Amino acid sequence: MVYFLFNMMIKILSIVGLLLSIPLIAMQLTDEVNWSFFDFIIMGALLTITGLMIGIVLKKVKYYKHREVFIVIIVMMFLLIWAELAVGLFGTPFAGD
Repeated sequence: MVYFLFNMMIKILSIVGLLLSIPLIAMQLTDEVNWSFFDFIIMGALLTITGLMIGIVLKKVKYYKHREVFIVIIVMMFLLIWAELAVGLFGTPFAGD
């Protein structure tokens, strides 16, 4: 079990690192992308938690249809939180402008 968790964390963190390198590279090439250190921390945490939740669902849920439903719910939650932090869909105090 410990080996599985360690292996899963290595995979998730490497994918998160690759995904976060996209805005980092874009910031070097254009002024259109302007992320702060805090933005990278928040998105890294959000991506890591999403990856861990999907990994747990893939490991624990046996039925294929149930897996699909849980993964869709997790991805939708990720997208809603991301959209709220980026542009403020719901008008919470965390909304980005």
